[in-house]
Amino acid sequence: MKRLIILTLSLLLSSNALARDNFKICWSIYVGWMPWAYGAEQGIVKKWADKYDIEIDVVQINDYIESINQYTSGQFDACTMTNMDALTIPAAGGVDSTALVVGDFSNGNDGVVLKGADSLAAIKGQNVNLVELSVSHYLLARGLDTVGLSERDITVVNTSDADMVAVYGTDDVTAVTTWNPLLNEILSVPNSHKVFDSSQVPGEIIDLLVVNTETLKENPKLGKALTGAWYEIMAIMSAAGDEGITARTAMAEASATDLAGYDAQLASTEMFYTPAAALDLTTSKKLVSTMQNVAEFSFKHGLLGDGADNAGFIGIETPAGTYGNTGNVKLRFDPTYMQMAADGKL
Repeated sequence: MKRLIILTLSLLLSSNALARDNFKICWSIYVGWMPWAYGAEQGIVKKWADKYDIEIDVVQINDYIESINQYTSGQFDACTMTNMDALTIPAAGGVDSTALVVGDFSNGNDGVVLKGADSLAAIKGQNVNLVELSVSHYLLARGLDTVGLSERDITVVNTSDADMVAVYGTDDVTAVTTWNPLLNEILSVPNSHKVFDSSQVPGEIIDLLVVNTETLKENPKLGKALTGAWYEIMAIMSAAGDEGITARTAMAEASATDLAGYDAQLASTEMFYTPAAALDLTTSKKLVSTMQNVAEFSFKHGLLGDGADNAGFIGIETPAGTYGNTGNVKLRFDPTYMQMAADGKL
């Protein structure tokens, strides 16, 4: 009886610990995630947090993969990341995660660059610097398929995104795969050529705000506040005239570029400025097939964990169906809060 009481109290304390009013989210520099920096600086995130009587701390992490690692280890409640990285880092690490906001997909913002050659086929035999096992690696693999090559034909050199531009400036680096704003900076170097990019695999590299599923379940106010803040920011930055220009200029400066540079990045990003647009992708059957492609690539590279014996080892839940093991769902695309925003119920 005593052990039962102790167990019951333990469970109650655990539940109470999850139901709280202070939260931390992290982001890293990328065109589709700069709105979080703007929303924090302009008090928009705070306004929505205040509406639901909670506090949300928005923190920039300079290294993208490190930001996801910190989220996975429980240092943050939510983090910006791509669909692939959400699968291969937190989900593969056993952290049940939910894509709360589907923000955009890369439509040219990720690319393969060669020095002195303007054909992807010329990459054969070269070292390719990229963030290994990230969406850059996935994009490269997809590109190699289009020219009859495979990863056996190149050598991947793991390189932090924080070092990518500097590394490309050295004479012995001739090929890189990366994302904006790094991609455009690298392309400004003479004799540099983008030979493949994400516009050739549209809708496959998706940018998300991912939240710990258990935290979201216990604290729906967090989901409402983050989603409400996001779509207010979207309305501001997409507005015609001075309001939109001012917002995008601030985002540009925060990502070390100017308005023209940031708008150029937006031009190669399919931003979902309205919840309706995000819901179209989130509820589509194409999302299921995209995540199957991602899971198969990830399994091939050993990214689904030591116990994974097939590409469907981790269940990926979407409104159109679940890919993989329904008994081991660790990544969820949940349209609930975006639908609330679409219906004006936040």
